[in-house]
Amino acid sequence: MIQRESGASLEHARKLTELHRVPDLIALADVEVFSQLLMPEHVRWYAEFARNRMIVGYTDKSRHAAALDSSSWTRILTLRDVQVGRPDPDLAPAGYRALLMLQLAEGFYKSPGLAARILANAPRRNMRPNAAELAVLLAAGELDYVLDYESVATAYGFHYLRLPAAIDLGDPSRAPDYALARVRVRASSPNRDSLTFTGQPIVYGLSVPSAATHHVSANDLAAFLLSRDGRAMMRAAHVDVIDGAPLIGANVPDIVRAAAAR
Repeated sequence: MIQRESGASLEHARKLTELHRVPDLIALADVEVFSQLLMPEHVRWYAEFARNRMIVGYTDKSRHAAALDSSSWTRILTLRDVQVGRPDPDLAPAGYRALLMLQLAEGFYKSPGLAARILANAPRRNMRPNAAELAVLLAAGELDYVLDYESVATAYGFHYLRLPAAIDLGDPSRAPDYALARVRVRASSPNRDSLTFTGQPIVYGLSVPSAATHHVSANDLAAFLLSRDGRAMMRAAHVDVIDGAPLIGANVPDIVRAAAAR
């Protein structure tokens, strides 16, 4: 029997590093969390298995939705009667990626102060630790727009505006441009008080912790997720999976390496 626990990636990493709750398999929405918080003490390797991009999600209830398009979204999200939701950047990669996206948008649209104007409509009361909680507020009309992943909007059936590739963190070829943005978030660690994340293409990762109780079963599950059947299952759930998942680190189990190569 598989027991699954969903939540924000930084929160899950801290459960492992601070609370010493060791899962058999861990999947995170940002591979940089592995390198910054988990390697090499807690995991020796990870697989890059999926991509995503940032979007502006909305519903038919959203104020000014009829006027929203690629040329108007920056203005609409700053209107005084609009409520914008976003994930908590101290807990979820989507939260600090929303901040990175807004930084990039200032340069792309040549609009200094744009990020601050949009964030004025996205105060802390509009932040939630995960997509599910934001989705409830958006569906209920308590939020007009959310800054989140494309996969979230697709999974919940929301309308969404695709952002320019120059700012949506979804184009691997634009990595040098994304790297111009940088944010700091709370670390909640006795060894450091903050973490710095640099803009980069969105990539999800998974691994089996070194101290996992059920190593064999966890490796089998990781191998399945990276296999053709696993990739097909994830694509059906609106995940943009990576064929031939890159493997980073040492001591990658043979069964995982073989599945990723197929």
